[in-house]
Amino acid sequence: MNDKCYYQIEKENVAVVYFDNPPINALDTETMESFEHIMEILVTDDKVHVIVLTGKGSTFIVGADVNEVAKVDTFNKGVEITTKAQAIVSLCELSPKPVIAMINGLCLGGGMEIALSCHIRIASNTAQMGLPEIMLGIIPAFGGTQRSPRLLGKAKALEFMLTGMFVTMQEALQIGLVNRVYAPEDLMEECLKFASSIAKKGQIAVQSIIEAVMKGSSMSLEDGLRLESTLFGRLAETYDKKEGIDAFLNKRKPIFKHC
Repeated sequence: MNDKCYYQIEKENVAVVYFDNPPINALDTETMESFEHIMEILVTDDKVHVIVLTGKGSTFIVGADVNEVAKVDTFNKGVEITTKAQAIVSLCELSPKPVIAMINGLCLGGGMEIALSCHIRIASNTAQMGLPEIMLGIIPAFGGTQRSPRLLGKAKALEFMLTGMFVTMQEALQIGLVNRVYAPEDLMEECLKFASSIAKKGQIAVQSIIEAVMKGSSMSLEDGLRLESTLFGRLAETYDKKEGIDAFLNKRKPIFKHC
């Protein structure tokens, strides 16, 4: 496995993926390909219920490798490299399992685009986020121009991208860019505690919620409601649904079997 990106099972059923390409955890080709391989493993591993992404050291990810970007000097190369990167980044959003970005430091460019593709974002209160590609005469092209306005609204997303500004986690929390913020020394513990609380739930229901939200958000309300009913119908026949109801009625903790 490429050492620039690797994973460890830090808690039962929670896998933590580490980006480790010092000094700034840049997204070069090797790192992206390794990340793609790891995601393909984790989404199919039944023992893994929640995936957490973070940077090794004091930085989350500071964008694409500028030296590689400098070599992209034709239309076809530009389309090719961004199309491939978009597909890799989208593995987070398309994962049937919850993917959490644990933002432990600077989260810029391609790093923020990966964070935007995650289902949940938890950050250190000293972290900063931004899409500063405009400073290099380019645009965010790993999904940033599409996901940021969907999450933040057009005006705020354009402010980020047109100015290249960095945002503190206090503002990020206010505008809904991140879900929770912790002191750096508490970040890992709190994030794993949060991830573990999800990992203990019935995973068919967890994955159904993700499917309903992620697919439903691009549908009409009518089609989204139809999807919701279909997913509920499937859950009605599961062991976990029967166990959850019985545990509630008998005032005990459920023991889900994810079936």
